[in-house]
Amino acid sequence: MSTEQAPHGVDPTIPSVARIYDYLLGGKDNFASDRAAAEKVIELTPNVKEGVQANRRFLRRAVRFLADNGVRQFLDIGAGLPTQENVHQVALAVAPESRVVYVDNDPIVLAHGRALLADNPQTIVVGGDLRDPGAILADPEVCKVIDFDRPVGLLMLAVLHFIPENDVAQSIVTTLRDRLAPGSGMAISHLSFGDLDEDRLREGRELYARTSAGSATPRSRAEILRFFDGFEVVEPGLVSTDDWRPEEDQPKLPVLPGVDGFSGVGLIR
Repeated sequence: MSTEQAPHGVDPTIPSVARIYDYLLGGKDNFASDRAAAEKVIELTPNVKEGVQANRRFLRRAVRFLADNGVRQFLDIGAGLPTQENVHQVALAVAPESRVVYVDNDPIVLAHGRALLADNPQTIVVGGDLRDPGAILADPEVCKVIDFDRPVGLLMLAVLHFIPENDVAQSIVTTLRDRLAPGSGMAISHLSFGDLDEDRLREGRELYARTSAGSATPRSRAEILRFFDGFEVVEPGLVSTDDWRPEEDQPKLPVLPGVDGFSGVGLIR
């Protein structure tokens, strides 16, 4: 992607977490600033590429689990750039009547997602910020697709760690949870500390302070588990991302130093 292709209002010199993630997944929708930031992340946490791949596998398994349990509506906040096996593809394969709303605040994500899904009336992409969950829930476009009086699959994958304040992050999750009907579910994946020492944690924070997100905050397993208050956490609980209901053909990843992550799914009975 060249500077000339940047949409109006997008500064290609400021790294975007969505485009960094795209680069780490092997995508091409990124600028030089994103690639430089991603390479610095790899230097700090050599296992980060394996981590983002594990997160995509978790997305597939979690969406399939929720769809198998009767969920036909999905709200994916912080969706990122389209890649293989997106939420709508997984959900529609299980239940063709499924409806999906992707929410993101990155203009390039919105442009690419809308172009990709222009002919799919069951799936839309809307602009929204996780920091304002009330606005997402009240968005007329969202409410045209999602009936909050029926079960919803809420997805917040690799996004809550961009909210540094614990009380704010908890309030966001609570606001969203309180709008969900019985039978709904929530899937979360979240960055944790791994074997990062204080120096690398500081460098990581400084790096993400220069991105569109402004921060990245790893949390402990206990801190992440609190997001599931009010949910029944399904087996095997909140575990390392690749350990959540792994598939038989799941690749074995090399053990590299760096961050780790925890993932889980909760249900509202």
